[in-house]
Amino acid sequence: WAVAALEFPGGILARLSTGISLTQDSVVKIYGSEGSIFLPSPWIVSKKGGTSTIHLSRKGTAGTEEITVETDRWLYAIEADTVAANLEKGQAGAPAMSHEDTLGNMQTLDRWRQSIGLVYPAERPEGLRTTAAGRSLTKRSDARMPYCEIQAITKKVSRLMMGVDNQKTFAHAAVMFDDFLERGGTAFDTAWVYGSGASEKLLGEWVALRGVRDDIVILDKGAHTPECYPEALTRQLMQSLERLQTDYLDIYMLHRDNPEVPVGEFVDVLNEHKSAGRIHAFGGSNWTPARIELANDYARKKGVTGFAALSNNFSLAEMIKPPWEGCISASDARTRAWLERMNLPLIAWSSQARGFFTERSAPEKTDDAELVRCWYSSANFERKKRAEALAAEKGCLPINIALAYVLCQPFPTFAIIGPRTLHETATSLGALDVRLTPGELRWLNLED
Repeated sequence: WAVAALEFPGGILARLSTGISLTQDSVVKIYGSEGSIFLPSPWIVSKKGGTSTIHLSRKGTAGTEEITVETDRWLYAIEADTVAANLEKGQAGAPAMSHEDTLGNMQTLDRWRQSIGLVYPAERPEGLRTTAAGRSLTKRSDARMPYCEIQAITKKVSRLMMGVDNQKTFAHAAVMFDDFLERGGTAFDTAWVYGSGASEKLLGEWVALRGVRDDIVILDKGAHTPECYPEALTRQLMQSLERLQTDYLDIYMLHRDNPEVPVGEFVDVLNEHKSAGRIHAFGGSNWTPARIELANDYARKKGVTGFAALSNNFSLAEMIKPPWEGCISASDARTRAWLERMNLPLIAWSSQARGFFTERSAPEKTDDAELVRCWYSSANFERKKRAEALAAEKGCLPINIALAYVLCQPFPTFAIIGPRTLHETATSLGALDVRLTPGELRWLNLED
């Protein structure tokens, strides 16, 4: 048995209880400022049809109004017939449940179970040895994922990288990762700090269960502030390898820079791990071009390996304020010119500006404080307006235009996406069908 307290928009509260071995009253009571509603049988009708009564009491009115609901149809037949009658529209008709209502119920039930630590056997790693569809995991024949090279990595690196920081359970992670790989995705981005290690562990469990380590590229990050120094890098790297259940990382990124540490010390320790086979390539996340140049100059003079990639914020929307302290953007014209001159791969995080180019953002929408703080500006809303106009012209979504802006730069780019649902993954991949000209890139970024 279990109980729950829920809060809905508008300050509406609900108390729920359920049980299998505990017998309770199966009733619904609703209390409001103007009265109350009582359903002695919330199922409305029995399995084979029948009559049910709704008791309505209004404030200031004596007695109770009784509303009778009667049917001669079977309960589940009503549900099935409602769906069948609306299949062509892709949505059940009013007053039936919408898809959003159904998904909301499922998500709430999942949160309820998580809060009490209930995990069904089928959701544990040993119960998820195949995909949700019950088939073996393989790339789909219609997958259209493009790939690009990164120095010292022999595997194909997908231009889109799956961000491994939005998955909280193995069941959720497995479905998301399986789908991404089936769509041609090979690259996964995670970090030592994500979920205090939980994100790395989820990815490691999935990789081990699916047996795909030789087929995928893992980008991991460590040495985050305040532990951004060589000794911490080594300690965190070893912990990350253990969590991920692997003996090497395809790409290792310093999650932050520490200007107080001579850049050569970072280059030396990274080369030690590369020589030991623990990492194949390395780079910097939230590093300035100047520090990257210093690092690669040092490596060149010493005859060792330098930074193979940069991972900073890059998106069509200008980052007004960083989401986290120490974050650096590469969206400005000077950094873009530097990347083109150096031909250094950029692995862009928040490549879609955290949903700014969806319906989530509008000047009058201020419920998402972080979105407002980091991305709201008149220039960005003009960029969104132009993205919407170009999307209408090309027959795609504005978010596809924004992501295509990242992928169509004149220097090698990879875009980290952070979908929370399969729908978000599918809509993100729409960007792969969009080609933007240099003139369109300039126009979108308000440069023409």
